Amino acid sequence: MDEKTLVNEYRRWLSFQQQAQLDREHRGAQQRLEASKVSATRMTEAYRSMASKGASDGASYRTLFLREHGDTALACEGWLWVRRVLAEGGSTRVRATLLITFTLEEGRIEPGRHPAEKVSLEIFDQLNIDRGMSSVARVDRIDSHRDTRFITLLDAVRGDLRRHMQ
Repeated sequence: MDEKTLVNEYRRWLSFQQQAQLDREHRGAQQRLEASKVSATRMTEAYRSMASKGASDGASYRTLFLREHGDTALACEGWLWVRRVLAEGGSTRVRATLLITFTLEEGRIEPGRHPAEKVSLEIFDQLNIDRGMSSVARVDRIDSHRDTRFITLLDAVRGDLRRHMQ
C-alpha cells in the first residue's frame, strides 16, 4: 500500500470512529430527553433563550441530528444559530441557520468550507405508546425530509461563528 492510500484509509477510519461516537452521543441524549419527559413547551422556552442569546451575543449552539440514508439514520453534527421562534396556530417553528461540521460522507468539516443553511424546525410532542402513553418533545426539520431529531445542547456555545452564519 502506498503512502497516499494509507493516509486516505486512516482518515476514513477516523471518520468512522467519529461517526460511531456521534451516534452514541445522540442516542444517549435522546434517552435522557425521553427519561426526563421534556415537553414541547419547555423545549420552546429553551429555543427562545437560544434566540435571545443569538441576537445579543451571536451565540451558536452545538446540535446533533439524524440524517436519513435510505433505511439508516446517521448522526451529524453542526452549530445552530437560532434567529426566531414562532408560535402560531398550535405549532411552534424555529427559524435558524445551520453550519454542518460533521457528516460521514465528508468527515470533519471546517467552518466556512461550505455555506451555512437556513433551516426551519418544528417543535412538537411525540406520543410514545410503547412506554405507557408518555410523550416527549421532538424537533424535526420541516424544509428537508432527511434531517430529523435535532438535539441542541445548551452547554456547548460558540460566539465566533457569526461570520459563517450570514
